[in-house]
Amino acid sequence: MDRQKSSRRNYEIDMCNGPLLPKILMFSIPLMLSGVLQLLFNAADIVVVGRYTGNQALAAVGSTGALINLLVNLFIGLSVGVNVMVAKYYGAKREQDIHDTVHTAVLVAALAGAVLTVVGILLAHPLLSLMGTPPDVIDAASGYMRIYFCGMIGTLVYNFGGAVLRGVGDTRRPLYILFAAGVVNVILNLIFVITFKMGVAGTAVATAVSQFLSAGLILYCLAKSEASYRLRLKELGIDLRKLKEMAAIGIPAGMQGAVFSISNVLIQSSVNSFGSIAMAGNTAAANIEGFVYVAMNTFHQSALSFTSQNFGSHQFKRITRVVWISLGLVTATGLVLGMGAYLAGDILLRIYTPDAEVISYGLLRMGIICAPYFLCGIMDVMSGCLRGLGHSVMAMLVSMLGACGLRILWIYTVFALSPRLEVLFISYPVTWTVTFLAHMSCFLLVMRRLKRFYGFDE
Repeated sequence: MDRQKSSRRNYEIDMCNGPLLPKILMFSIPLMLSGVLQLLFNAADIVVVGRYTGNQALAAVGSTGALINLLVNLFIGLSVGVNVMVAKYYGAKREQDIHDTVHTAVLVAALAGAVLTVVGILLAHPLLSLMGTPPDVIDAASGYMRIYFCGMIGTLVYNFGGAVLRGVGDTRRPLYILFAAGVVNVILNLIFVITFKMGVAGTAVATAVSQFLSAGLILYCLAKSEASYRLRLKELGIDLRKLKEMAAIGIPAGMQGAVFSISNVLIQSSVNSFGSIAMAGNTAAANIEGFVYVAMNTFHQSALSFTSQNFGSHQFKRITRVVWISLGLVTATGLVLGMGAYLAGDILLRIYTPDAEVISYGLLRMGIICAPYFLCGIMDVMSGCLRGLGHSVMAMLVSMLGACGLRILWIYTVFALSPRLEVLFISYPVTWTVTFLAHMSCFLLVMRRLKRFYGFDE
């Protein structure tokens, strides 16, 4: 038993005691690697289908991304609620609440995955048609979506299980699981697409199988744990109070993600008005920026978990230190990677295309968006801190009004008066800055109220 406890402690991080900086880094680095690996594995999928099946197959896979994200975001948002709850109860040492949360979360993930599977299979073709998907790719795209959604139970179970582990400070085992599932996904892609000539369907089958593998591995980790978050399948059930709390935190996060998707669709529509060359440059630059974003987003995740645990143990001075350390780390990461990517932009963009005009459009976007990308990072960190304090609706409203609403207003006012691509891109750093300042104001207000309620001193 002692060896089991020692092994468990090697994975978990005590967020409520000891120095914060090394612990935040221990938590964040595996998450950062997970995000980069996910992007690389996704890129490998696209390369395989594009090189060995053709442009129409590549277009079919690419055309489903926005729709899949829109359908899945709400349920993935619920996993944020799981993360916050587990971290808060773990910090407060409320073991029964952790047990109830874990068993509710896993069952909800499986049921939600089943619902999404049915929705995806039945509505794939009508929704893609509604989006104006070209006739020459819509059949392949809808077939891809139907198979992809067959793995949705695996996707949600992995995300909810990963949220449980992040809540107790374990970001290493989700990384190992992601790596194993990603390798299997790439191998199956090569087998199904190249050897069996299954085309788009082969890519979808490989993805679905890897999703179930990741879910099985995460369930194995939870089932073999000797901690309070141990999963016992025979005890699965839905605690309505826990489900309500999960929804109160998670649904606003999911709605925020959905609204962001809508605002990004409007931005993309505006970019499309400049023609295919501008679209290609924008796409390549955005893909490069994705690597910077996932690196910064790890500090959003760490701020969420560390704030939640310390809120559970009522260590409010420590929460303030978590905020400033997280802001410092995300700023440094965003500046180094964002500026580095921009300065190396010509070289990086040539990986995607040799066309000089496409590269010039990509560099235009990267100079305005990627170079000051740290502004997006500090905005997300403050949003995570508010959610960690249980104010998910507040974080959602600020983000929707600031980063989404203001961006849409910009398109119909400033951009409409001066319809130039650089004017469109400037909306990003402007809305990030405004939203960060609003989040910071809300955070200070919430902490002031907590200070009065609990009687603590900063």
